[in-house]
Amino acid sequence: MLRLTDLKLPLDHADEALAAAIRKRLGIERGALTGYTVAKRSYDARKRGAILLIYAVDVETTQETELLRRFADDRHVQPTPDTSYRFVTRAPAELALRPVVIGTGPCGLFAGLILAQMGFRPIILDRGKAVRERTRDTWDLWRKRNLHPESNVQFGEGGAGTFSDGKLYSQIRDPQHHGRKVLTEFVKAGAPEEILYVSKPHIGTFRLVTMVENMRATIESLGGEIRFGSRVDDLLLEPEGDGRQAVRGVTLASGEQIRTDHVVLAVGHSARDTFEMLHTRGVYLEAKPFSIGFRIEHPQSIIDRARFGPQAGHPLLGAADYKLVHHARNGRTAYSFCMCPGGTVVAATSEPGRVVTNGMSQYSRNERNANAAIVVGIEPSDFAAFDPSGSPLAGIVLQRALESRAYVLGGENYNAPGQLVGDFIAGRASLAFGEVQPSFQPGVTPGSLDSALPEYAIAAIREALPAFERQLRGFALHDAVLTGVETRTSSPVRVKRDEHLQSLNTTGLYPAGEGAGYAGGILSAAVDGIKVAEALALSITHG
Repeated sequence: MLRLTDLKLPLDHADEALAAAIRKRLGIERGALTGYTVAKRSYDARKRGAILLIYAVDVETTQETELLRRFADDRHVQPTPDTSYRFVTRAPAELALRPVVIGTGPCGLFAGLILAQMGFRPIILDRGKAVRERTRDTWDLWRKRNLHPESNVQFGEGGAGTFSDGKLYSQIRDPQHHGRKVLTEFVKAGAPEEILYVSKPHIGTFRLVTMVENMRATIESLGGEIRFGSRVDDLLLEPEGDGRQAVRGVTLASGEQIRTDHVVLAVGHSARDTFEMLHTRGVYLEAKPFSIGFRIEHPQSIIDRARFGPQAGHPLLGAADYKLVHHARNGRTAYSFCMCPGGTVVAATSEPGRVVTNGMSQYSRNERNANAAIVVGIEPSDFAAFDPSGSPLAGIVLQRALESRAYVLGGENYNAPGQLVGDFIAGRASLAFGEVQPSFQPGVTPGSLDSALPEYAIAAIREALPAFERQLRGFALHDAVLTGVETRTSSPVRVKRDEHLQSLNTTGLYPAGEGAGYAGGILSAAVDGIKVAEALALSITHG
């Protein structure tokens, strides 16, 4: 087959127009085109009112050899690439100790799935609950202000990505086609087939719940074992000399010990007690940059009109998204993050007495408001204002301080503090909300957000909002709502690893995914889980 790219057609083109465009581009007659499939579909919305669809298609033709020769110098006509996934090894017939995976977010699930598919029968542990029980516990906070510290947006089957927009795209380079493996497995688990070809695929929370359950069933059918309510409180370690140590097992909160020489650490970015345990046990960690800020909400219709003009609402376009960046005069960069079209702002704390925001959408993306984080990047040098010790855990101290402050500003009842964008820009407190009603549950308390973040972050966001208005009309709408605080944009630590994807100083420990500082989002976390599973499997079979 041939991969033909950069075919552009009007948004409302006829069904037969794509086949006609393929024939015209290749210069072939109708009978020479025997079939085609869409490999990718994106859109170009730079000209509002004249939005174009851009296709990549895999073409079956009776003239393949001739066409490859004719278009040898054309990068838009190439042989269709082989994107099939190939396992790097298979488990030995006798396996002395089963590998352990800690965490059932996207990273842990895919590490466990790949290990199971290779025959290693992994034991997968999660401190939280199965996804449907976890969903009930999460709603208990949102509806009744009852926080379950081990079962919430951050902890439990599916990880933090379960309560998100379910975005399945990233900017990672993926020459081994791990990303395609992820999407293919998601489709097998119940995701819509369109995620295989649309440019910005997403799933949404409700579909993710069923998919996660189906993946669990697949792992178990292959000999894997998944245990919920199994928090890992300690590692069993053995000195190796030269400052190194080796994993020999894990200790659960119940006191049970599981012996193993291979542990995948896929705990997510909010497992603060686990990071503290790793630090105490001498596993090499370092502080890493992350970002802090607020959630912003607009009517989705404003974003649609600003991005798509008169073609807003077209079913192929769906709810519009955006990506904005502003370099502030104080040297800080403010930018939009984790944009959720047609979604809601959700309570995402995992610790009592703290408030954290995040964003979530369903597959339909049909809620009234659009939301995104507006955040400012911070460096480890900024952490000293909150923890001057120089500890690699100083970023956690900063997060906790800001989340505790948000809890107080919200009224100490898990309400979040909020402010109208117009009032925030003007530097005055809000007394009530207007056209845009905040979606955060259990509630939002109007007031001033000036004390919710460090001064440099407030200044950068205050400067950025009018700048974003110039890029996206309506962004600085007076009644748009800011809700605080967004602190869990990424892990505050990196558990460094070597070229074999093991901890720098702890043999058999494979730090992975967002929590270890090696991913950002569902797809990249899942891909990292596959890579780590491959490295672990090769270490068992090849020594």
